[in-house]
Amino acid sequence: MPVSSKKANKAADQFRSALTTVSRAIAGNAELDVRFGQNETGLFGPVMQLPDLPLGGEAGDIPTFRGLADSLALKAGCHDDAIHNSNAPTDAEARMIYDALEQARYEAIGARQMAGMATNLLAHQDDDLTQTFIHPISSTDDVPLYKALGLLAQEALTGTPLRGKAAQVTEPWRAQLGSTVGPIFSQLQPELTDQDAYSKKILELLRALNISNDTDSAGTNEDESDTQVQTEDSESSKNEDSGELGDDETSEGESDQNDEPEGDDRDDTEFSDNSMSDGDAEQQNNPAHQQSGVPNFSILEVPEAFGYQIYTKKFDEECHANELAQDGELERLRSLLDRHLETLNRAVARLANRLQRKLLAQQNRAWNFDLEEGVLDPARLSRVITDPLSALSFMQEAETNFRDTVVTLLIDNSGSMRGRPIMIAACCADILARTLERCGVKVEILGFTTKAWKGGQARQAWEEAGKHSQPGRLNDIRHIIYKTADAPWRRSHQNLGLMMREGLLKENIDGEALTWAHKRLLGRPEQRRILMVISDGAPVDDSTLSVNPGNFLERHLCQVIDEIELRSEIELIAIGIGHDVTRYYRRAVTITDAEELAGAMTDKLSELFDEVPKENARHRAY
Repeated sequence: MPVSSKKANKAADQFRSALTTVSRAIAGNAELDVRFGQNETGLFGPVMQLPDLPLGGEAGDIPTFRGLADSLALKAGCHDDAIHNSNAPTDAEARMIYDALEQARYEAIGARQMAGMATNLLAHQDDDLTQTFIHPISSTDDVPLYKALGLLAQEALTGTPLRGKAAQVTEPWRAQLGSTVGPIFSQLQPELTDQDAYSKKILELLRALNISNDTDSAGTNEDESDTQVQTEDSESSKNEDSGELGDDETSEGESDQNDEPEGDDRDDTEFSDNSMSDGDAEQQNNPAHQQSGVPNFSILEVPEAFGYQIYTKKFDEECHANELAQDGELERLRSLLDRHLETLNRAVARLANRLQRKLLAQQNRAWNFDLEEGVLDPARLSRVITDPLSALSFMQEAETNFRDTVVTLLIDNSGSMRGRPIMIAACCADILARTLERCGVKVEILGFTTKAWKGGQARQAWEEAGKHSQPGRLNDIRHIIYKTADAPWRRSHQNLGLMMREGLLKENIDGEALTWAHKRLLGRPEQRRILMVISDGAPVDDSTLSVNPGNFLERHLCQVIDEIELRSEIELIAIGIGHDVTRYYRRAVTITDAEELAGAMTDKLSELFDEVPKENARHRAY
């Protein structure tokens, strides 16, 4: 081995040893397991995972690397997950702010005590911000609120003014937030070492910023829902006394008549109460699955007939991923995703190869020989010479069960998917797209989120129009096309990197996203069409739920799912990450850890390809 290589290895070992010792001292845990390698970076219980050493790279890499290690060690020593989770809000945006301010707290503890650590933390922070915000920052739309608040909190807790990239990132928000957050930030410093008291102060900050408080929001929704029910009951009573039917009662009466009777020979245009199956009766009694309207309507086509209102579609957006990124951004984000793929590639590829073998086995061509008609069998042509009087042999290709297929992956791009769940979802989508493409199965990859937190332009228009009650969906939805079914993977693979972009993930309105993906699939010419939904929770949009009944979005989702599962030829599968989706979808699986996603996706697709596809769902009995 060359002398230079020996010296480099020795230096690397010494650096690892020193960093491990320092990290254990900062964490106050002599048993802390510090590891280096390609696995996901972070603190996982007693294990602190760091990336490969940057030795031999740029000189500035060392402080940046040490800053990452110091941050994780401070979290191990100064942060309690139990306390953090006990006070954490469930609202996605509020949770991101809550997490960012907690990170500012434990990093400030170390920065205030050790000047060298403060330098390392700033180096790591500046490197992270430089990679995240590569485009010019001109307004608050360019910087997520949680990122700005975390940096401003750091400034207040350490007493050190922000410089460099951090100052640029916070500049648009500073004037807007200064008078609101300043007094509360001044109260955070005395609570620096008391995590429980500090987290309660963060909740006060969230209320001051009018960001959803879980308890208050839930109470408001329940009160509105109860008020609506009482109002409907009162109107119903009045209508019965007058011998007339109100609009709501008419819808319910039509819903009773519109439940489909059991039997294969039913007519789609005729509905009978007497022939209702037990399953239909149970579904009708479940408010989450009630469907109103007339038989000529589908909630996928006319949601208003089923009680789902949309205030305005003027600001909604359907776009391709490359339209949301600036020059060079997708390439950088894709390289970030590729680094994560290195750690997952072996496990996911093994599952994908198993699925590939199954699909290719189903596509094997088989022939029937010695037939009287068909294609001339070239293997029997020798008979023409050896036995001219014998009849010629023909062959025909046997039918296979595998049909021309397209698969749509619909991925939840909400804020609660931030971090490891969205990274793993993007990696699995990437590998499955390549696998299925090799098997002749076309794949479309879609994502859904909203353009803004708290309603965006739709809510602003509603407020300017007078804030009439129960306006319906009150946010600007954003539907993203990462890969079309006809586009080859090599032309679209960079688009998947967009899921790694800070600020993209906001809120989720699942029902409309499902309707959109279903409509795209209906326009496909393939014989078999499969829609796979990957989500980590129920539909949540604070702007909509704050002025509508609490189950407004969830009820719409259930109606859309029922319509697709019972009436559509599209085959629907759902995978819930840490959230029980089996209460919504008939064919679903719930996983507790994003690590299980690859196995769940391949298993569910394998099960589907083993089954007989839907022929005509409208004539099935349930």
